[in-house]
Amino acid sequence: MRSNLAGPRLLLRRLREVMAEPIKAQERLDKIVVLIASNVVAEVCSVYILRADGVLELYATEGLNREAVHQASLRVGQGLVGLIAAEARPLNLPNARAHPGFAYLPETGEEAYNSFLGVPILRAGRTLGVLVVQNQSHRTYLEDEVEALQTTAMVIAEMVAAGELEAIAQKDTGLDMSRPIHANGVALAEGVGLGHVVLHEPRVVVTNLISEDTDAEKTRLDGAINRLRLSIDDLLASGDIAAMGEHRDVLEAYRMFAYDRGWIRKIEEAIRNGLTAEAAVEKVQSDMRARMLRQTDPYLRERLHDLDDLAHRLIRELMGRGHGPTPAELPQDAIIVARNMGAAELLDYGRDRIRALVLEEGGPTSHVTIVGRALGIPMVGQVDDIVSLADAGDGIIVDGDAGEVHLRPAQDVENAYAEKVRFRARRQAQYRRLRNKPSVTKDGVEFSLQMNAGLLVDLPHLAEAGAAGVGLFRTELQFMVASSFPRMREQQAQYEQVLDAADGKPVTFRSLDIGGDKVLPYLRSIQEENPAMGWRALRLGLDRPGLLRTQIRALLKAAAGRDLKLMFPMVADVSEFMRARELVEKELKHLRRHNHAVPEKIRLGVMVEVPSLLFQLDELLAQVDFVSVGSNDLFQFFCAVDRGNTRVADRFDTLNIGFLRALKRIVDKANKAHVPVTLCGELAGRPLEAMALVGLGYRDLSMSPASLGPIKAMLRSLDAGRLSARLLPRLEPGHPEANIRDFLKRYASEMDVAL
Repeated sequence: MRSNLAGPRLLLRRLREVMAEPIKAQERLDKIVVLIASNVVAEVCSVYILRADGVLELYATEGLNREAVHQASLRVGQGLVGLIAAEARPLNLPNARAHPGFAYLPETGEEAYNSFLGVPILRAGRTLGVLVVQNQSHRTYLEDEVEALQTTAMVIAEMVAAGELEAIAQKDTGLDMSRPIHANGVALAEGVGLGHVVLHEPRVVVTNLISEDTDAEKTRLDGAINRLRLSIDDLLASGDIAAMGEHRDVLEAYRMFAYDRGWIRKIEEAIRNGLTAEAAVEKVQSDMRARMLRQTDPYLRERLHDLDDLAHRLIRELMGRGHGPTPAELPQDAIIVARNMGAAELLDYGRDRIRALVLEEGGPTSHVTIVGRALGIPMVGQVDDIVSLADAGDGIIVDGDAGEVHLRPAQDVENAYAEKVRFRARRQAQYRRLRNKPSVTKDGVEFSLQMNAGLLVDLPHLAEAGAAGVGLFRTELQFMVASSFPRMREQQAQYEQVLDAADGKPVTFRSLDIGGDKVLPYLRSIQEENPAMGWRALRLGLDRPGLLRTQIRALLKAAAGRDLKLMFPMVADVSEFMRARELVEKELKHLRRHNHAVPEKIRLGVMVEVPSLLFQLDELLAQVDFVSVGSNDLFQFFCAVDRGNTRVADRFDTLNIGFLRALKRIVDKANKAHVPVTLCGELAGRPLEAMALVGLGYRDLSMSPASLGPIKAMLRSLDAGRLSARLLPRLEPGHPEANIRDFLKRYASEMDVAL
C-alpha cells in the first residue's frame, strides 16, 4: 500500500508557520488538526490533553463534532485513547470498533470511522495527551505516517510544556503538566523547605525542533556521536579504570548503548522526517523512556538511567554543555533536585540560599546526607523519578521529617506547610531557651552533648546550640572543598581558627578520612570493588606517611599552648594505632628540636568503627587516651550494608539487638578501663536512638547542631536509671520481646518522654 503522507518535512514546515502565527492557543490547535488531517489524508484528526485529574479531554478536532471539544472525555485506561495514554505507545488499527478496548463517545459522532491511529503526546517520557487520526476505510497506517504523527505530537507537547494551553483549560481542571505531585521517599535530614526547583544537572531544553537542512543535521549528529564514543573509549582506556570489576562493567554497558545501531537508526529516521538532531535525540529517548518506565524488570528500569545519561550527554554535545547555576545565580529559595551528588558538590552551592535537597538516590548515612544534616538542610532521598517529574522553577515543598515531597503543591498544602514552618520556628525557640540549661536527666545523671563539625561555618553553632564542645571535627571537608591539596600552613591556619572559635571548649579532630567514596578531585583515586572496605582513612595515611605527618604537624603547631585531641579513623588492628602514635611522637620531637611551641596536653584516640576492634578492646583501651564510636561505619560493617546502596541502606534496624549488644560491650569495657568513650554517629542525633544509648550507659554524645535541642529536651524528661532497668533485660538471650524500637516508643509514651 502506498503512503498517503505528503511528506513529514513538508508537514513540519507548515507546522512551523502555524506555530509562528500570533494567534490564540485554541485557534492554533484547531489549525494544527486541520493541517495534520489534510497531510495524512485522514477524515478525522483529534487532540486529547491529559488533565490534572487523570482525564483525557478533547481539545481540538477536525472531522468529529466540534461541539464535543472540551466536553468529551475519557479516563486514562478507558477506550483506545485511554489505552494509549496508559501504555505510552502507538495504536494502529484497521477496524477500531473490533478492538476489546473500544469505547464509543456518542457526542463526537465517530461511529462512521473504522481505521484508527493514535500516538501518545510525550515529553521527557511523561504522557501529556494523545493525538489521533481516523478514516472510514479499513486500512492500516504505514510506518512513515506513524512517524509523522509522533513528530507532530512532539510539537504539541512543547505547547503544553510552555503553558500555552492553560489559557483554554476549563475552570478547576488544570493540565497534567502542572498537576500537584505527592511523592514519598526516605527522610534524611529533618526540617521543612518551601521554595522552587533548581535541577542539579539541568536538562538542556530543545527549542529548535524543525530542521532547515536534513543533511546538515545528519552531519551534526555523526560528529556528536563520534565525540561521545571517543570520550567513553578514552575513559575505558585510561589507567583510572580497573581492568575488571563492576565499575568497568557499567562503562562497558554505557559504551554498548553508544554504539547501538538500532538507537542511532531511530534518531536518523527522526532527522529524515524533519527534526533537528537534538530534537530527534529527545524524541527517541522520550519514546524509549515512556516504554521502559512501564517495565517490571528491575534490570531494564535501571538501564533507563544509562540511556537517559547517554541521551542528555549527546544533546549537550550537539548544543553545548549545560551547567548548573552558580551560587550567585540561585534563587533565594532554591531547592536542589538531583539523582545523586557528592558532599563537595553540595558545598559548592553554599548554604545561604538552599532551602532543601531532594535525591532520587542517597541513603541516611551517605556523605552528602551527613554534610547536609550538618548544614541544617532538610533532605529527602530515594524519591523515584523526581528529576524527570520536576521542571526548573516548579514550586516544591520538602518535608525532611516525614520523608515527603510535594511538587507543584496546591495552595491549601502550601498554607499547611507554611504553618508547620512557623510551628518549627516556635519549637526551635523553645530549644534555644534550653541551651544554657544543664544536660541532666530527671534522676540527676549528667551528660556531655557535643556537636559534629567539619567547616568553619559550623563553629557559630557551638554557642547557638549550647554544645559542650566539638566531639568530631571532620578534617577532610577542608580537603574536599579545596581545588588543590591544602598546604601545611593552610591546614594550620584553619585548625587555629577552629580552636579559637571553640573558645576553650574541647575539640576532637579526626585525622584525614579520605579514600573510598570520599574522592578528592585533585588526588588520583583507585577504583576498588568495595571502596568502603578498601584503601582509605588511616590505611591511606600510614601508606603515605608524608600526607599524614603534614596534617599532624599542622595540628600540633595550631594547638601550641593548648590541648589537642586527635583520633584516627578506620583502625582495624591495635598495631595501626601504635604506628600512628609513633608518627605523632616523631613530629613532636621535630618541633621541639626546632624550638617550636607544642600543645600543653595531647590526647590520642581511636574511632571504633571496624568490628575487629570489638575483640581487641582490652589491648586497645590499654593504649589510647579515649575512644569514639563511629556508629555509621560500625553499623555498615556490622550488618554488611553499603550505606550508598539504596536497596540495603535501610534493610536493618540500627536498634537491632545484635548491634545494641556490640555498643554495650564497648561502653562497658571503656568504663571498666576508665577510658572516656563518646558516640558520634547519626544514632546520637535521633531522640529515640539516643534514648537507647542512654539505657546502654553512654554519657557523652556528639551530633549535628540541629539535634542538640531535641536531644537535650529528651534527656531532661527522662529517668535514665529506670530506662536502663527496663531496657537491659531485653538484650539478654531468650527475652520474649525482641523489637527494641517498639519497646522504646511505648516507654516514651508511658513516661511522657519528649521525642
